[in-house]
Amino acid sequence: MKKMNVELYEKRFLTFLESQSNSVDNLLIEDNKNKKADINVEGVLPCPIRIPLLESFEFWLEDNKSKFDYSIGYELQSANLGLDWIKDQVKTGNPNMIPDVLMSAGFDLFFDKELMGQYMENDIFEAATNEFNKDFSNEYLDLRDPQKKYLITGVVPAVFLVNKKELGNRKFPKNWTDILSPEFEDSVAIPMGDLDLFNALVVSLYKEYGMEGISNLARSYMKSLHPAQMVKAKSTGKHKEPAVSIIPYFFTQMIQGTDTVAVWPEDGAVISPIFMMSKKSNKEKAQPIIDFFMSKEVGKIFSANGKFPSTNKYVDNGLEKEKKFKWVGWDFIHSTDIGALIREIENKFNREIAQ
Repeated sequence: MKKMNVELYEKRFLTFLESQSNSVDNLLIEDNKNKKADINVEGVLPCPIRIPLLESFEFWLEDNKSKFDYSIGYELQSANLGLDWIKDQVKTGNPNMIPDVLMSAGFDLFFDKELMGQYMENDIFEAATNEFNKDFSNEYLDLRDPQKKYLITGVVPAVFLVNKKELGNRKFPKNWTDILSPEFEDSVAIPMGDLDLFNALVVSLYKEYGMEGISNLARSYMKSLHPAQMVKAKSTGKHKEPAVSIIPYFFTQMIQGTDTVAVWPEDGAVISPIFMMSKKSNKEKAQPIIDFFMSKEVGKIFSANGKFPSTNKYVDNGLEKEKKFKWVGWDFIHSTDIGALIREIENKFNREIAQ
């Protein structure tokens, strides 16, 4: 309306948002992340809900400080920054270098035998609850770990964003089989930059379709976009855009106009779980923290603020019955070297898209 340079304005606006976010971060965690505390909480959180969760955690710590006769330190970074800082601690092989409570989305860290797998095999960690939201404990799936090693606090579902102009005369994709079909060759944007979601996607498709499914996904691959780019991608007639983008459910809330439509797969949205685990040696001191992150209060932040469905029993995720999830299952997880499998799948996928 003011006829500003849009690109320049966008850069300035993003700079402002980053400065605001950094100031909040400094207030929340500057004095906590380097503290030698009795109990340490570390990990990564999905970007859209990280600040609300940190604020809620800070208030909870302040309200309950009189109940604790021990100190609590924490560093919970944004998931887009990656896990290298935690992996460096894990690779030491020293349990004392690992935090008492650890949180992370996806399969990359916890299920790689060269990383957290070495500690899990030595029975150092455990976390469990028998009460789960009916969305995740029902007749077709159960996210409760039977070995009681991992807790899942919430999930990041992957759905389809369909560009109707680019779709043309093709039928709307209803399930993952459609996405892998020859009809969608060179037509699908895949979130390769979002490693948590990408790894969950390829592991889930491998479990159901085998390596042939990975080859078919590579055939469908058109480009890798950040979810925010997928939302605002438009057909200009000059450059071909993806007919379908695989995107976190959260970003579908940003859709404007009628050219794009979100589709929840009939056979289930692939989920990237947000895992949490705790050291058995400090179980009593860590349990209140686990209870907080599994609480209804936090579950509502997951579900409402970020549209990341919560596993808390008392949270209404607002999902219709037909909105199901695609989950690899605990039997597959506990019987497979997930880390080695991801590396094998990624190598095959990258080779095929390079051809």
